Amino acid sequence: MFLGVVGLLNWRSLAFAILKRLIKRKFPTVQPLTTQQLAQWQNSQQPQPVLLDTRNAAEYQLSHLQQARHIDPQQPDLSALPESRETPIVVYCSVGYRSAKIATKLAEAGYKHVYNLEGSIFQWVNEGRSVFQDDKLTTQVHPYDRRWGKLLKRKYRAKLTDEK
Repeated sequence: MFLGVVGLLNWRSLAFAILKRLIKRKFPTVQPLTTQQLAQWQNSQQPQPVLLDTRNAAEYQLSHLQQARHIDPQQPDLSALPESRETPIVVYCSVGYRSAKIATKLAEAGYKHVYNLEGSIFQWVNEGRSVFQDDKLTTQVHPYDRRWGKLLKRKYRAKLTDEK
């Protein structure tokens, strides 16, 4: 019984660890940034990074990190980004895969300080960190789909429109 409870409590951690390894293997040149490192950065006096949300528009509209800008993951418009290639940029999506693809494109475009948020918004909110809908605090995150949404703790998982 005890092992069953421990397994139930740790399956998300294991799933995120596996995902992070797969993403690192697929995108070896992408620089990772942990959720803890981003939170510390945001609370520091250092120049703040540009936050790019690389999920689709519906996901972004439901909630995002504070001050995040949306960028279309299918057709990213890099013209809206800062001209300086020295500007730090942190990209995120649901779990880190789509954002790693965009981070690669940004690095190829000459941006020198691009980071992929490990675990992305799912891990961020699961750790109890704030997300926003427009400028208002919210607790709901778009689950991407039913299967991937299980990586979100139930209290943060928004219902999909086709769910009852």
